[in-house]
Amino acid sequence: MLFTKSDALLDDLYEIAKNVHETAIYFNEYKITSLETVKTFATEMKEYETKGDKLIHEIIVQINKTFITAIEREDVLDLAVKLDDVLDGLEFCASRLYMYDIMEADQTMVRFGQLIENATKQILLAIELLQKQKLSDMKEYIIRINDLESEGDELVRGSIRQLFKTSSDPIHIIQLKEIYEVLEDVMDHCEDVADAMESVIMGNS
Repeated sequence: MLFTKSDALLDDLYEIAKNVHETAIYFNEYKITSLETVKTFATEMKEYETKGDKLIHEIIVQINKTFITAIEREDVLDLAVKLDDVLDGLEFCASRLYMYDIMEADQTMVRFGQLIENATKQILLAIELLQKQKLSDMKEYIIRINDLESEGDELVRGSIRQLFKTSSDPIHIIQLKEIYEVLEDVMDHCEDVADAMESVIMGNS
């Protein structure tokens, strides 16, 4: 049924989505130029992930204390966990860049950074509408997220194909292929969030 009251859990969910988007902005805008900068990048990304873990813990505690909620508690938890998957994927990518001593983002990484920042922005805007109980208006942002994920699919396929055509270093190929696929997984996680939001709309309409 359509809910008619505000809910502190939705405020907590918004804070999680906001942290994910802020992480994506940092991920996209940070410029890696040396071993020192990639180390700093990985360290800062870990800080964002740690903050995200704390927010997840807080919302779980709140869920366990709350019996009457605007939407089902299971739906809130599902959205929170899927948002955290986006964050974990970004941190994992940063750790791989540091592990492999990759000191410059190529065009594929740059484009994925842009796609992920955009997708997390759409998620944040949709969660804000969820707070305001404007469920039907969320659909526009869900469609945008799905379109961005489709672009990510095309990007990873084309980039890996190009990688095999242009690189003769097998280690280099393995490393970049993994990073591209991790970034594509992050886009998949964004789509998972969109799917979860779609389920909330269907369950409350």
